[in-house]
This record gives sequence, C-alpha cells and structure tokens, in this order.
Amino acid sequence: MADEFHLDPAQVRRSFDKAAATYDAAAGVAGEIRNRLLERLDVVRLQPKVILDLGAGTGLSSKALRRRYRGAEVVALDLSPGMLARAERQQSWLRRFDPVVADAHRLPLKDSSVELVFSNLMLEWCHDPDAVFHEIRRVLRPGGLLTFTTLGPDTLRELRDGWRKIDPDSRAHPRVHRFIDMHDLGDALMRAGLAEPVMDTERLTVTYRDLDALLKELTASGSSNVAQGRARGLTTKTRMQALRQAVPPDPRAGALPVSVEVVYGHAWAGELRRPQRAGGEVRIPVSSLKR
Repeated sequence: MADEFHLDPAQVRRSFDKAAATYDAAAGVAGEIRNRLLERLDVVRLQPKVILDLGAGTGLSSKALRRRYRGAEVVALDLSPGMLARAERQQSWLRRFDPVVADAHRLPLKDSSVELVFSNLMLEWCHDPDAVFHEIRRVLRPGGLLTFTTLGPDTLRELRDGWRKIDPDSRAHPRVHRFIDMHDLGDALMRAGLAEPVMDTERLTVTYRDLDALLKELTASGSSNVAQGRARGLTTKTRMQALRQAVPPDPRAGALPVSVEVVYGHAWAGELRRPQRAGGEVRIPVSSLKR
C-alpha cells in the first residue's frame, strides 16, 4: 500500500533548488531556530575534530560551526545542489567548510568518522527518519553527539485547519506538510542505537500580515507540500478566496498568528550492542564492527 505522506527525495531537491535564491530572505524563522540550537552547544563539553552539518542549506550553520570550533573540519551536506551553491558564498579563506551533495538516508561518510552531527530543520523533509538516524549512528564515533531541530505536528495548524474547513478531501489528500510527533522521533533514536536521547519542544507564534504573506514565505523558503498523496492541480481563485476567509487575521492584533512547534533532540553515540542473550547483555567495541 502506497504511503500518502511519502516524500520523494527528487521532488524535495527540486523544491529547494528552486527556492535557493530566495531562501535566506524568507527563512527568518529557521534562522532564529538555528541560533537557539547553536546556543544549546554552550553547555556541551565537546571539542569535535570533524562536524557534519546535516541539511546545511545555504551554509549559515556551517559558517557558525566553523567559527565556534576553529580547529574542526566542517562537512556541509545537503540534498540540494542549488542550496550548496549559495552556501559557497558563506565561505572565507580562513574558515572554509566542505560542501557535499548527498541524501541523508545514505551518507557518503566512513563509519565512526564524525564527532558532532548538527542538523537544523532537515529531518521533516526525510521520508524515513529511522534510516537517517541509523546512518547518523553509523558515522558518529563513540562519545559523539547528535543535536537537531525539526518541526512538530502543531506547526501551521491554522493553515491545516483552514483547508479542512473548505475542503473535506484534504484529510485524505493533505494540502499542508505533515510533521512527525516528538515521541515517535524519540523512539526512532532508540531503535537506531543512539544513547541517552533527550527530546523537548518549544512553541512559537509567528505573525504575518495575512494568509498571502504566509504562503509567499513558504514558497520562497522551499517549504512546499511535496507528499506523494498531496492534492494535485492548481488552486482556483474561488478556492483561494474561501481559504482567506477560513484563515483570517486576528482583528485585535491586525495580523495572522501562525503556530510553530519546534522539536529539539540530542543523543549520544555509545557502544554498539549485540542483541541481549541469556545470562545478560554482551557488549563489543565499535572498532571490531564492520558496516
């Protein structure tokens, strides 16, 4: 049975390639979340030599990580060649990073080659978080850290509710991107063998002049619904006007409030474990394992 929420990586790539030139100007919310994730590294005692910026986009996180960890090599990996082409503009002679075009489900990195994986708002564009976490666990050295943000199910709740008011079929053919629950991601971290996972959420309210301003920003940042089961075809003027009426600005504030549920997660790479047997658990060092 086909998964209506499946995300085709080729379609995701095209969406972000198309938005590469307008992304930074439109991604103010993503930039704020990135800064908050970077601040969380202040309390982490880690001096990584190799850092993977997973879903590097236009390279702003890679540039900040290179500044924070001056002696580290930073690999800026993204699915979109267009976004990484823009990232080249963030490079400096003294603090360069290495851009790599690749899919997070299949990382082109050696086992146990990275001490820190940093990922800001990338995971929601992956169709198989389990595969991504297993790949992250594979490339992390024992004692290495994964720290990430993604968006939770309450994100764009107002827009999703508006579509449901005017289009009952939007439940079967979603018009707004689906975001995965924090608890499901925590379970996926455990299944991947990552240790001591910690998950928490933060709820933001972002205001827009009106619905058109919100939709313009989503398009300019590449945040389009590309799910396999999405509704197809152009939205008519009549349907668009109905949506504006279903998602009106708050008359008291004179603006449209929009929910953003930010999910933060981090976990460590411990020793890889073999299945438990009678008599207790058996552990073996990661250096003795092959992929």
